[in-house]
Amino acid sequence: MNSIGFPKMYKEKNEKRDFLPEFFNTIKNEAIDIFLEHGYGSSMGLSKEDYLAANPAIKFTSHKECYETDIVVVLRSPEFEELDYMKKGSVLISMLHYPTRASRVEKLKERNIIGVSLDSIRNDFLERIVVNYKGTSGNGMELAFEELAKSMTGFYSLDRKVINISIIGMGMVGLTAAKSARRYASKEINTKMKDIGTKGVLVKLLPRNITCDIEEMIHIIRETDILVDASTRNDTSKFIIKNKFLSHLKEHAVILDLTADPYLTDSTPIQVKAIEGIPTGTLDKPVIYPDDELYMSIAEAINTKNRRTVVSCNAWPGIKPKECMKLYGIQISPIIKNIINHDIKTFSDDSEDYFMRAINRSTISYYEKFEKNVETY
Repeated sequence: MNSIGFPKMYKEKNEKRDFLPEFFNTIKNEAIDIFLEHGYGSSMGLSKEDYLAANPAIKFTSHKECYETDIVVVLRSPEFEELDYMKKGSVLISMLHYPTRASRVEKLKERNIIGVSLDSIRNDFLERIVVNYKGTSGNGMELAFEELAKSMTGFYSLDRKVINISIIGMGMVGLTAAKSARRYASKEINTKMKDIGTKGVLVKLLPRNITCDIEEMIHIIRETDILVDASTRNDTSKFIIKNKFLSHLKEHAVILDLTADPYLTDSTPIQVKAIEGIPTGTLDKPVIYPDDELYMSIAEAINTKNRRTVVSCNAWPGIKPKECMKLYGIQISPIIKNIINHDIKTFSDDSEDYFMRAINRSTISYYEKFEKNVETY
């Protein structure tokens, strides 16, 4: 591998994330040509000079030329036309989300691109190495509480009951959401509620043996003020909560979508969200109200009749870009160094190096052999 490229992302106008200069300082001694797209970091107020001060070997080039390098590093997965820029046999390091992006997996295989999915890099205990749980669950819960404060009459009243939070899924995203909810999600709301002396929050974590119990779920939903999807499903063609059950939610209730799985109608069966009928938000539009035109973009086969305020984002950590990229830079640096200095095709579960084993678990071949049919959530 002789070159590595870092293209910018253009998915939304509020997508500002690029790796920080301090990250490039950690790889300045690597024997590889480093290419950044013109304007890299500018959305976060960083200049070309900031990057060159950290690593004088950096070269600035076009968006397309960044994709034509031997290794491409971009946080969010490229569009299909960008994948077409890439050389066969090159390496793509990105959040590829294999379980919910079947067409992307096929495209990478068709192009003979070696995928390293950042969301699948796991240590020997199968824990994620590149992850920002606080940036996902914390940012999401903070925004959900802000919306609940607007919709719920008497939110700060001494007379109101406890706020009920129901979280689908008991992985780290769900557990981090629970911790964030316990702190009332934001410092401002937490301080105000404590000063007034209002009642706190009651958090319920809902495993599969509860969500499959319709009678129990109706009872839980009726009491819920914030309904959270933090699930991970191996079968994305099935809903966990059908739209008809959302009619039992209080009118002021907020639905928090932390997974942000998309509807995909180009597969058979189609891929659906865990909660039927809710739209997927973006960095540009993370709050969707019941009358939003975004509902019109959902496939007709999906029931959207029962609606509440939805808080959703397909890139939750991007809400706070610099904080996010500082963390990712620290986590990704040893990953990049290993891929630069070794032949990734030789990585395996038997590799002596810790990071080689972890990177191997992020490849398509590993996913299809060991993880594709594993039951999750």
